[in-house]
Amino acid sequence: MASIDNGSDLGIEAALFRAADKLRGNMEPSDYKHVALGLIFLKHISDGFEMKRQALLAEYPEGAEDPDEYLADNIFWVPQEARWSHLRANAKQPTIGRLIDEAMIAIEKVNPSLKGVLPKDYGRPALNAVMLGELIDLISGIALGEGKDKARDLLGRVYEYFLGQFAGSEGKRGGEFYTPRSVVRTMVEMLEPYKGRVYDPCCGSGGMFVQSEKFVEAHGGRLGDIAIYGQESNYTTWRLCKMNLAVRGIDADIRWNSEGTFHKNELPDLRFDYILANPPFNISDWGGERLREDGRWKYGIPPAGNANFAWLQHILHHLSPTGTAGVVLANGSMSSTQSGEGEIRKAMIEGEVVDCMIALPGQLFYSTQIPACLWFLAKDKSNGIARDRRLRDRRGEVLFIDARKLGFMVDRTRREFSDADIARIAGTYHAWRLGEGYSDVPGFCKSASIDDIRAHGHVLTPGRYVGAEAAEEDETPFAERFAALQEQLEAQFAEAEELTATIRARLAGVGV
Repeated sequence: MASIDNGSDLGIEAALFRAADKLRGNMEPSDYKHVALGLIFLKHISDGFEMKRQALLAEYPEGAEDPDEYLADNIFWVPQEARWSHLRANAKQPTIGRLIDEAMIAIEKVNPSLKGVLPKDYGRPALNAVMLGELIDLISGIALGEGKDKARDLLGRVYEYFLGQFAGSEGKRGGEFYTPRSVVRTMVEMLEPYKGRVYDPCCGSGGMFVQSEKFVEAHGGRLGDIAIYGQESNYTTWRLCKMNLAVRGIDADIRWNSEGTFHKNELPDLRFDYILANPPFNISDWGGERLREDGRWKYGIPPAGNANFAWLQHILHHLSPTGTAGVVLANGSMSSTQSGEGEIRKAMIEGEVVDCMIALPGQLFYSTQIPACLWFLAKDKSNGIARDRRLRDRRGEVLFIDARKLGFMVDRTRREFSDADIARIAGTYHAWRLGEGYSDVPGFCKSASIDDIRAHGHVLTPGRYVGAEAAEEDETPFAERFAALQEQLEAQFAEAEELTATIRARLAGVGV
């Protein structure tokens, strides 16, 4: 197939996804996701390997088949039978599924960091060999002739776009592994994870990490300026995360166990400069009754029937002395008083760890229609540095932002924040934290005192604090407006009477 026009930003990812989605036929998106993403991953690491191999053949031919030469540059070694050129040459063979499985096994065998990560069920009878061949042809067109960095970025973009589209196709189940990009970008732009340790205790497919690395690169930093840690309890999702990060060339320590972060905390002794998390909302079966005496519950024992305040306290427990966190939670977390949640929220407010609260618009998430909010936590509000700027002492205050009117509809069911929306939200937070150029905006943001929050019973819903948006004054005199409304109402009454008379006349003409 001809190379896809990679120079265009006019939806190459969307065009590829539409083409790939047509090939899946009657396959469920949840199954097809692993088929398509696994092949994109294989193409990515094979491309990286071939670029390095060509360079070695030109400069040091005897090293071209030495795995150590590749590993030294953090490039995966790809055995001969697993190289994309071999698979593409055999794409029309009925045995292509088995050949892909053998390629995945061979790659895992020589790259310990990928052990148990790659999908290896392409040879199953239910998978159409013709579809696999056509998918290989389609993916072969990605990044042909591009330089190393541009090819990696394009493949990374395609992988990330496919993740998001599959999340949309899967609905509720899809949202368990994917946080919408505009929500992640908002959190990252606010926290500015520039240097240090970044952690996500329920990391899904790793979107928080990808955006954090993008932030560092966009602001002149280097990959590796941040150290990335995560944990995930769903094995399939953990595999997606490992592949997502490998496609981007991001080195990370991502742990998996089936018991989950609460019951088997893989990183109990580490503390982090930034934590970004989108925990599953309102989990009722998190096993809280077995953790009543846990040392993480500094602000109160979370109810066994809802994990929201367990997540918040787990995250606070893992913050470094000047660490900050952004957490997506259901709106109920801002106002609930059930099962002691109100007392935990009060203790967190009085303990000066709540920095900012944001109300989000609806339809941002694939997985739920439950209204959501963002919590921003700070271990020490009297201290801290954002990049190279010292933050002011924010004790005694909480910033409230009501972003429910922001965003635009990208399709019939889903909303996103624009770049301008993200810049407005993040800019407001930065100005407030730095004490430079911040002012309250009615209907949008308010810096509320602890006394204000006490007066509202320690409820943290931004709408209670930001007030009403300043309305434009209508200069039409009241008498004129009232007369116009009365005239409109009289016309509607007359129309109703006419319609009633017509219906009665027609009913009278109907024979019994």
